[in-house]
Amino acid sequence: MARDDEALGPISYLVVEFPGNKMNGEGLPALIDLVDRGLIRILDLAFVTRDMDGSITATELADIDGDGSFDMAVFEGASSGLLDEADRADAGATIEPGSSAGILLFENRWAIPFVQALRGSGAELVAAGYVPMDELVATLDEVERAGH
Repeated sequence: MARDDEALGPISYLVVEFPGNKMNGEGLPALIDLVDRGLIRILDLAFVTRDMDGSITATELADIDGDGSFDMAVFEGASSGLLDEADRADAGATIEPGSSAGILLFENRWAIPFVQALRGSGAELVAAGYVPMDELVATLDEVERAGH
């Protein structure tokens, strides 16, 4: 984590559902690229599975596809301790039974200069968020139908 005197960018999270527990790792190179370019810093990366009965269990990061081999060595130790069991349960509740989810907590390093400039002028970042993609598409479709 950041020292008291180190600038910290806004912290975000993503929950990504893998229907049918099918994770193929295709997104991992893009995630590694974001880290390598200094755009984000991974604070936590965790996985959960929601069984058909609705129960939610944590999945070890080391063997995400359940084949007995260590799949994601590059992310070993990506645990700040900020994600707790309640966060895992909340994320698991958002996915369909028979699916898994990746939970990514990350710092937006690209925003540090912007946030520092705001603070230097006396402003403070007080809220941030994401617009879910399905809501964005639906809104854009409505706008298009309305002829705007």
